[in-house]
Amino acid sequence: MNLFLRKPIRSDAAKEVEGHQFKRHLGSFQLTAIGIGAIIGAGIFVITGKAASDYAGPAIIISFILAAIVCLFTGLCYAELSSLIPISGGSYTYSYVAMGEFPAWLMGWAVTAQCLISASTVAVGWSGYFKSILNDFGLSLPDSLSSSPIIYEAARGLEWSGSLINFPAIFLVGLVGILISIGIQAAARFNHAMVFIKLATILVFIAIGAFYIKPSNWSPFIPENTGIFGQFGISGIFRASGLVFFAYLGFDTVSTLAQEAIKPQRDLPRGILGSITISAIAYIATALVLTGMVSYTALGVPDPMAVALNSIGPHVFWLSFAIKLAILAGLSSVVLVQLLGQTRIFYAISKDGLLPSRFSSIHRATKSPLFSCVVTTLLAMLAAGLFPINVLGQLVSIMTLFIFTIVCLGVWILRKTHPEYKRPFRAPFVPLVPILGIVTCVGQMCFLPLSTWIQFILWMLLGLLTYFLYGYRHSKLRQ
Repeated sequence: MNLFLRKPIRSDAAKEVEGHQFKRHLGSFQLTAIGIGAIIGAGIFVITGKAASDYAGPAIIISFILAAIVCLFTGLCYAELSSLIPISGGSYTYSYVAMGEFPAWLMGWAVTAQCLISASTVAVGWSGYFKSILNDFGLSLPDSLSSSPIIYEAARGLEWSGSLINFPAIFLVGLVGILISIGIQAAARFNHAMVFIKLATILVFIAIGAFYIKPSNWSPFIPENTGIFGQFGISGIFRASGLVFFAYLGFDTVSTLAQEAIKPQRDLPRGILGSITISAIAYIATALVLTGMVSYTALGVPDPMAVALNSIGPHVFWLSFAIKLAILAGLSSVVLVQLLGQTRIFYAISKDGLLPSRFSSIHRATKSPLFSCVVTTLLAMLAAGLFPINVLGQLVSIMTLFIFTIVCLGVWILRKTHPEYKRPFRAPFVPLVPILGIVTCVGQMCFLPLSTWIQFILWMLLGLLTYFLYGYRHSKLRQ
């Protein structure tokens, strides 16, 4: 069936005709800001509390460090591939060049789940903080309209909660969908403003929270295992690391914007590695302060930072309110970048004929793939309105780890098969770095629960069905 036809790398790849449908606006500063905008979000504002309360306790700090190391290996591989193949599609296109069409389709299908569900996860976290602000003023939304109708408990599986829909989460995704439809410049300006606000928020939280740290909250630093694998102890640290890995998701989105980068071979590696470094520092410092301010047992809520600030007392109500508003702004930028990246993935797959051509049609006025924007927004609204954050977060983590594994493998393969290609950025110590990336990603996947693996397998089976019913027969490369 020849499922492994590979895309050739052309010497003028950065100037492909298809690329001229987009305008090149983004330099290394803008790409770094977009990476930070995607990374710093639900991980630091939402997932941190859940991972600490359920799995690692104060040792969540170690989990963040482990996840950062995994991201560093993968980020170096992304940086090399983005400089070698500076065209649209990110990890999907890299797989097409390195391994062939079928692996590329699986990669694109996994990236679709990653982006859509990541945006939905962040939107659910945004909903929690939005409800917290309303409660500060004595207002409230009924749970039936602001909570997920589907919940998950390890002992019982998926259940109906009695709620109808998470309306605030749907509302946010809808607004962001309108913004990305307008065009890349408007989206980039909004993202820059949100990145500034969220970084300022984190610095203020760390600066003030440091004065209210109680060292007793860090004891025991590694809570004793409950007798169940993954619930505290050493296994809990690794389980939490697999979950907070979601917190670093986003730097790979930078690679999908190659067609809009001014000098992609220079700017993409800078944007990827710069955003990882800045975000890792912010995460570790915030986790240290958060678990020092309140006991980790109180952090298993959608708004753990709000819990920490409320513990200081009513005299800092103004600060708590200001930070909650800033968090809402910061989470909005994550949703924006993830949805933006997904539209570019649909665009690249459609250009190869594996999806209908409407996904790659560019609107004349906005210079954006409008149909892709609409479909992406509607799918993310559906997920955000129905599912809780723990289900969405773990599914994003396993998709991301799978994607990163294949990207690391792609670097290794291309170094072996095409050592003659010019690489403006070269990952150091190859094949050691990609091998370490593969081993650490697969290891993280092994610590995720069985239910997450089942969701992953079902999604990939749906992808296989879609490919053989449509993509295989319409592939432009095969024709």
